[in-house]
Amino acid sequence: MTPSEGLAMTRKERADYIRRRLDELYPVVPIPLRHSDPYTLLIAVLLSAQCTDDRVNKTTPFLFARADTPREMAALPPREIEDIIRPCGLAPAKAKAIHRLSELLLERHGGRVPETFEELEALPGVGHKTASVVMVQAFGVPAFPVDTHIHRLAQRWKLTNGRSVRQTEEDLKRLFPKETWSCLHLQIIYYGREHCTARRCDGTVCEICRTCFPDRKRAVKTQK
Repeated sequence: MTPSEGLAMTRKERADYIRRRLDELYPVVPIPLRHSDPYTLLIAVLLSAQCTDDRVNKTTPFLFARADTPREMAALPPREIEDIIRPCGLAPAKAKAIHRLSELLLERHGGRVPETFEELEALPGVGHKTASVVMVQAFGVPAFPVDTHIHRLAQRWKLTNGRSVRQTEEDLKRLFPKETWSCLHLQIIYYGREHCTARRCDGTVCEICRTCFPDRKRAVKTQK
């Protein structure tokens, strides 16, 4: 279906078109955060809260040069962690969480990152989205991490009516095949950064918005 046909797509038709187009645009989707194992991925994802991946990738080499295992990190004073990660923002809270979760990994999990959502989300600073990223990228467990940008794009594309990130996640999981979740969430992130940002597209400009909604004339307000 194309804009020239002038027909409104159903939600399922939009989802199918979006998945096909993203596969064409991003057949290979590298993991944005540099890491060497599940632990360094967990720390990088925690640092990425309210921070760009680029900034995290510039900061973590300095942190991991000092400590890249739970035992080494737990041995660092939280103030030293805070000083290193300051460019990522929210440094006091993130440093405290990194230090304590490293201690808990040693106390509860033998120094290994746990492989369940429940155990991950019990760690300081680890919410559902962070746990989802670790589960899918470190352990290959199907998950659909949804950040604020994916949440807003899903609303622009009318793939969800959810007012919360968790509701959007559930709606997207129902729309897309399970085997596509791991790749698709990264494809949406890459597309959003390049074409459907808050500044570049208001729901009427980018290719996907124009294709799915050829008759849309007004900007789309999305829930935060």
